[in-house]
Amino acid sequence: MKASPVATERIERSILVLRGHKVMLDADLATLYDVPTKVLVQAVKRNLERFPQDFMFQLEKQELAILRSQSVTSSWGGRRYPPYAFTEQGVAMLSTVLKSPRAIAVNIEIMRAFVRLRLILSSNKELARRLDQLEAKTDAKFKVVFEAIRELMTPPEPKRRPIGFVTPKEK
Repeated sequence: MKASPVATERIERSILVLRGHKVMLDADLATLYDVPTKVLVQAVKRNLERFPQDFMFQLEKQELAILRSQSVTSSWGGRRYPPYAFTEQGVAMLSTVLKSPRAIAVNIEIMRAFVRLRLILSSNKELARRLDQLEAKTDAKFKVVFEAIRELMTPPEPKRRPIGFVTPKEK
């Protein structure tokens, strides 16, 4: 079996939830495919009929502002237009537009990451459903136990190091 051209964790970190869809942004995809973002967007624009609204959409200014505040990117530099977000189907369609061997290999890994994410989410839903059933069958003495289990089921918030100068008092 051939080694993956990109790390799975890198792909999984690039998957965001926007407008209720799991998506990847054009810049992240371009980095993974090892092409300039401009080239990726041009290829998509030349083939717009392959990318309906449920495959790809452009972020609105409010979404971009939220995204910038979350990723702590500069508000004064960078792109002149909002990025495009590609759903799982849109990423799959990119393989018909970008035909390099690397694009094909990366696309396979991205599809696998989306499938893994779906499996993780569905297993957590099933676990939560079973926990609710079990909790309904037991008395109030076990409420603390069930709350602790639910707390363990929620993923921890990623730790982020403060950016810029931090005084010892703020640490």
